[in-house]
Amino acid sequence: MRNPPPDAQRGGGARWGVVLLVAAALFLNYVDRGALPLAAPLIQDEMGFSERQLGLLMSAFFWSYALLQIPAGWLAERIGAQRVLGAGLALWSGATFLTGFAHSFTTLLLLRLVLGVGESAGFPSVSKVLASVVPIGSLGRANGIVAFGYLFGPAVGTYIGGLLMVQFGWRSAFWVFGALSLLWLLPWGRVQLPRPSRPADAVHHPPLRELLRQPALWATSLGHFSSNYTFYFLLTWLPLYLVRERGFSMGAMANMAGRVYLLNALSALLAGWVIDRLIVRAGRADLVYKSSMVAAQIGAVACMLAMALGPPAWALSALFVYQLLLGVSSPGTFAISQILAGPSAAGRWVGIQNAIANLAGVLAPALTGELVQRTHHFTSAFALAAFISVLGIPAWGWMVRHVRPLPWSSPAGPSPRPAPPLLESSAP
Repeated sequence: MRNPPPDAQRGGGARWGVVLLVAAALFLNYVDRGALPLAAPLIQDEMGFSERQLGLLMSAFFWSYALLQIPAGWLAERIGAQRVLGAGLALWSGATFLTGFAHSFTTLLLLRLVLGVGESAGFPSVSKVLASVVPIGSLGRANGIVAFGYLFGPAVGTYIGGLLMVQFGWRSAFWVFGALSLLWLLPWGRVQLPRPSRPADAVHHPPLRELLRQPALWATSLGHFSSNYTFYFLLTWLPLYLVRERGFSMGAMANMAGRVYLLNALSALLAGWVIDRLIVRAGRADLVYKSSMVAAQIGAVACMLAMALGPPAWALSALFVYQLLLGVSSPGTFAISQILAGPSAAGRWVGIQNAIANLAGVLAPALTGELVQRTHHFTSAFALAAFISVLGIPAWGWMVRHVRPLPWSSPAGPSPRPAPPLLESSAP
């Protein structure tokens, strides 16, 4: 492995500071989006909503969120990821704060849609930033840190939000979360992004039609959709499942859910570091990344079936195992795409991938609400999640053939640009 150039050494501290800030942004992203599912039992008691209405409220966020991923990726590449991410956070924080004043289904529905508009800026902008400033050999660790942020968000949001709701009512959590999220804009406004570590990659933005012709784009999108379905199913319905189906109190539910989300976040942080180390030793990013993704999908199938058909002890154990495996796969979900697309296309690639993947967020809450309304149990919902998890196995294992930078054609002709080395220095 070659040593980093002098400018990379000087800019390393700044780069990792940026990584921590974008991780904090996605931490707030998931705290704010998870507040309504957490409050679902209390909102249902106060406003008398049915399970079907709750499912619509929880899926409404993803209608606008998924739809605007592609425009958000395009804007991040054209006007700058820093501006797009800052504007998105301001919008979603405001929507979160105002939710605390809602008194009708229609108002809650509209605010969930606005929340989705703001949060759509998150992952395309963050992926553009990471692909531009982090060496390829460090993307596992960088995405592990970012994954820790967005997976730690539900842990903190569930625990602190649950305490706030028990003590001061469900509206208080929205006021606190929305107001605190706006504070992130203060350090972000002072950031000066370091120069890209691979400046040649930023010269030419491949046209959209060239992206759409890449089989790997559709493979990462399918694999991400498959894992997202089980993730959003649990993120949106776990509080109600623990309270209604397993008999937990609100306080005990917040404690249990917070623990499983914490395990998820910690495993993602550790996995990012391990992935980079294994790639250095083995020299095969394909093997390391794809193995972690396939193992997580197989494990998700087994865990969903255990939660659907097993006794209570098995179901709760499977919940912890699933969160552990999800954390292991989290760095690869976006690192694979950032490596394939490079800095010149990462924003749009992840925008397209995340748009398709987050259709799972539209489907999972609504389908679960319908199934629970009809059967009065979660068994069929877990069985459906297991079936959809199967789709991720061939997507990550076979449809993504290689994990290396794609040779985008130059604007002057079809000659591909040389792909940068896969393993750059991982020194921060």
